[in-house]
Amino acid sequence: MSRTPLLALTTSLMLYFSAALPAAAADAPATAPASAPTIAAAAPSQKVLRYAFRIAETAFDPPQITDLYSRTIVASIYEPLLEFAWMARPYQLRPATAAAMPEVSEDFKTITLRIKPGIYFADDPAFKGQKRELVAADYVYAIKRHYDPRWRSGNLYILENAKIAGLSELRKELIAAKKPFDYDREVAGLRALDRYTLQIRFDEPQPRFLYQLADPSFTGAVAREVVEHYGDKIGEHPVGTGPFRLTQWVRSSKMVLERNPTYREVFYDETPPPERADLQAVARQFKGRRLPLIDRVEVSIVEENQPRWLAFLNREFDFLEEMPAEFAGQIIPNNKLAPNLAKQGITMERYPRADVSVSYFGMEHPVVGGYTPDKVALRRAIALAVDIDREIQIVRRGQAIPGQSPVGPNTWGYIPEFKSEMSEFNRAKARALLDMHGYVDKDGDGWRDLPDGKPLVLEYSTQPDQQSRQLNDQWKKNMDAINVRMDFKIAKWPEQLKASRGGKLMMWGVGWSAGTPDANSFLELGYGPNKGQANHARFDLPEYNALHERQRILPDTPERAEMIERQKKLMIAYMPYKVHVHRVWTDLAHPWIQGYQRNVFVRDFWRYIDIDSAEQKRRTAK
Repeated sequence: MSRTPLLALTTSLMLYFSAALPAAAADAPATAPASAPTIAAAAPSQKVLRYAFRIAETAFDPPQITDLYSRTIVASIYEPLLEFAWMARPYQLRPATAAAMPEVSEDFKTITLRIKPGIYFADDPAFKGQKRELVAADYVYAIKRHYDPRWRSGNLYILENAKIAGLSELRKELIAAKKPFDYDREVAGLRALDRYTLQIRFDEPQPRFLYQLADPSFTGAVAREVVEHYGDKIGEHPVGTGPFRLTQWVRSSKMVLERNPTYREVFYDETPPPERADLQAVARQFKGRRLPLIDRVEVSIVEENQPRWLAFLNREFDFLEEMPAEFAGQIIPNNKLAPNLAKQGITMERYPRADVSVSYFGMEHPVVGGYTPDKVALRRAIALAVDIDREIQIVRRGQAIPGQSPVGPNTWGYIPEFKSEMSEFNRAKARALLDMHGYVDKDGDGWRDLPDGKPLVLEYSTQPDQQSRQLNDQWKKNMDAINVRMDFKIAKWPEQLKASRGGKLMMWGVGWSAGTPDANSFLELGYGPNKGQANHARFDLPEYNALHERQRILPDTPERAEMIERQKKLMIAYMPYKVHVHRVWTDLAHPWIQGYQRNVFVRDFWRYIDIDSAEQKRRTAK
């Protein structure tokens, strides 16, 4: 007997698949594409991967996006020059559209690489019926777009910090002259030497810039005529050279990607670590097969964890990314897959993400910001009053480890043995700090006031989902215990992101995922010139900035490691961010999903997995 779809029965889920919601983010288009009001059904013979995002997408144009979920979609459409090998450990780069690994000068100031001839963009009306080959100039254009103020790139800070010769100067010159960005102006640091050869030159050594060449959000190839054809609606019409293309989109509800028929011949050839016998078998089984292995991906937006989990159990989703922590006791008691799930053939992949969960303090906010001893004491007292162990046990159900600094696992510079005040829970010390600096109850209402007698009220921005509500409850209990009043400002995540970038929030809790296996991805959070981009706290300390500018141009040496540790300690001392945890994630897959494993630096994993259609049909018919 076939199953009645759970999505048709569960009221909370029905809301997610109703008419498209209005746009929330300023850098997202106002409406869904006119060509995609509904979701077309997959052909019966197609291999279709179905799963859900927890948070809605914003758009699909690399310069305009900073969120993980939009970047995941983009990664299967736009291709960078390099990529991380899917199964290799330790993490390794390899050519993607590049013909070979780049030539890097001894001083780390020049990168030269050649693109493979014969790679083509997906067909699109912008090309007027002509096949459009990928060339070096497309990468020049794609990188320059981040410098164009029109697109308000949230990734610009990474490229500007790399100091590509002449690009920041060109941007400043044109802004001062109130002129549009000049894409035709050649700069010394970014040139197409010929049709297939790209050269990047830097004013300072950049020992790790190759990592950025593996991220489609920074260096995914974009055709200029596509951007000019769609203009401000380019975020609705992504056109790349990758294995998939976006065919349907209902904003904040569902996205459909299908195999790109013009995608070149790329074949499965992976080398797993020797200790993973299961992956060794997969690598042998799939070797030589053409990618992608599946035909279609359907991604739904289901913000609440319970309906997302129930839909997976009901086999309406094939794959569950990031198991809902509140169900950990049912799914992975003692961190082992529950017998009833194992009996169904469900598999799990458990791994530490290269991420950090933080709450930031707006350093320019009159209540919690500033660098004077009383303001530092306030932030440190608030941090000391946060019971991280209880948060991990109650809200995260043991699926995290306490964070000691902003630097997350799986990155160079993360030291598991490093311990600090960041994870300390000490209400007595918190109260003493507040008392010492004049944050006492002056009017007798039971709540602490500011030293000048005005009420001390913390405003914490948050989202309406269940886990956020649980985290809010923990915050409220922690602050009540030290007599500090806390209010919550609830809005959808894209709205909070827009306000945060504008420096309008007092406090906000966010997760930050590294795109590269290096500590710098996290240390950018505290670098002053990154205000409004990575640096949501707007922390700006000259000593920290100087260390950051020095360590990022050094190779991975003990000297660099020492500087990174000093940066960590400055972030702990001034507390612009209260680091909560590093999450441990568990992904689940039904037995018809083949070849899945997790590489935390590969977002476009869809092309590497297969679906056993016969097994899927057999299991879902029960």
